[in-house]
Amino acid sequence: MAMTDNQTRFQHDDDHVAVIIGSGAGGGTLANELAQQGIDVVVLEAGAIHTRDDFLADEWASFSQLAWLDPRTTSGSFRLAKDFPNLPAWIVKSVGGTTVHWAGASLRIQPHEFRALSEYGQVEGANLLDWPVTYDELAPYYARAEDRMGVTRTNDIPGLPGNNNFHVMYAGAKNLGYECDTGHMAINSQIRDGRASCQQRGFCFQGCRTGAKWSTLYTELPAAIATGHMELRPQSHVAHIEHDAQGKVTGVVYFDANGDQQRQKARLVAVAGNSLETPRLLLNSASSLFPEGLANGSGQVGRNYMRHTTGSVYATFDDPVHMYRGTTMAGIISDEAHHDPSRGFVGGYEMETLSLGLPFMAAFLDPGAWGSDFAGALDQYDHMAGMWLVGEDMPRESNRITLNADLKDAFGMPVANVHYDDHPNDIAMREHAYRQGSAIYESVGAKNIYRTPPYPSTHNLGSCRMSQRAQDGVCNGYGQSHDIPNLFISDGSQFTTSAAENPTLTIVSLAIRQAEHIGQLMKEGAI
Repeated sequence: MAMTDNQTRFQHDDDHVAVIIGSGAGGGTLANELAQQGIDVVVLEAGAIHTRDDFLADEWASFSQLAWLDPRTTSGSFRLAKDFPNLPAWIVKSVGGTTVHWAGASLRIQPHEFRALSEYGQVEGANLLDWPVTYDELAPYYARAEDRMGVTRTNDIPGLPGNNNFHVMYAGAKNLGYECDTGHMAINSQIRDGRASCQQRGFCFQGCRTGAKWSTLYTELPAAIATGHMELRPQSHVAHIEHDAQGKVTGVVYFDANGDQQRQKARLVAVAGNSLETPRLLLNSASSLFPEGLANGSGQVGRNYMRHTTGSVYATFDDPVHMYRGTTMAGIISDEAHHDPSRGFVGGYEMETLSLGLPFMAAFLDPGAWGSDFAGALDQYDHMAGMWLVGEDMPRESNRITLNADLKDAFGMPVANVHYDDHPNDIAMREHAYRQGSAIYESVGAKNIYRTPPYPSTHNLGSCRMSQRAQDGVCNGYGQSHDIPNLFISDGSQFTTSAAENPTLTIVSLAIRQAEHIGQLMKEGAI
């Protein structure tokens, strides 16, 4: 039985419902929080429902099953524009969104990172800003999110076991004086909340068949449906948001699973389509009243797109490692995730173990490469250890999502163009991270070191950022549009800066906080 078989159904002309676009970390959490308050919600998700039994232990087949494969274009000097011109960013098109695909790392943004402009000062070529919410304000919501998601090494939840990839990193970290542990992971280390503990299958990116990894697919969304206050409509691709003569949003137009156009009226609309599709939808919703797109009075919709400063280091050893056994992300070093401009850059970065399967390793180790060095690396795959480098990249107005009117999707809507150029700070940070990651492996006898460029799968952030002043961003500290009071941003696109940490925990925490705010506004009759 599908989770939607016995759910409450709302009429298309029912204008008292809250419409949420997207069902991932932000949208799925917001839907459940509102439904638990007794607020009626319709969730429109572009992707299909895939149950845990559907997930595939095959990287390429799983990619075809879960990835957003609608066309996009890319520009800029960032290497992905050359290596992956039609895949500038990999997000999931499936119920549960990217919480189906993510590795589970759940880290809090640090207090100083909420004050990036104040802490780092003006950085030439960057568009830094302090968040309109502080760490102390978000801390209680972090605690609620960690408890809900079952984050390890919080609330007396034990950590996950370390696999061989972790043990290699751990030994090297100790040699360099770093601290290393198995991290804060939203993956059950023991049976919890009716979900199994991790079985260490090693296919975290392909969907967790045991349900040990937190995902809105089998946590928030079923819980919301069970209240009788939420309807999930999969395969519902939203084309644009409508508004009345006063500029208040009144509903959305979407295409259903049959390709038929539908119109759902709404009391409020929350957009949670990731940092690419959220600005694309707002821009595609331009009208005579909002000629530059919805919520774009500042001209900031689509701007300040961030994807974290990333790269990877892999190393081969005389003895087998079998890094692919166990959780995909199994260890973390946070010693470099602080602000120390003496290193030659502002902000910091994390080092996190990462394993790719042999097919993805062949595609991403050195895109386009061939020859004896490349073949030699793949021949040593069983003897390889690996880590992902993830750090704070600089927001830039020129790094942005725009519409490419020359290319349309299946519904005739202009697709997103993703423009990204590295800031000099990003380049300096990546180089420092490459050196330190290499030193970790060299200290434990690495034979060969491989510096891998960024993948198209990363953290998409910004493009509809929070700001204290309306002219500086798109929404306020609750994700509420500065321009349109009943339009909300509910995903990572609201991030003011990227910080160094994996963003999902913060997205969930912001969604819990946003739901409280929406509930209060509804009680007051403000929306």
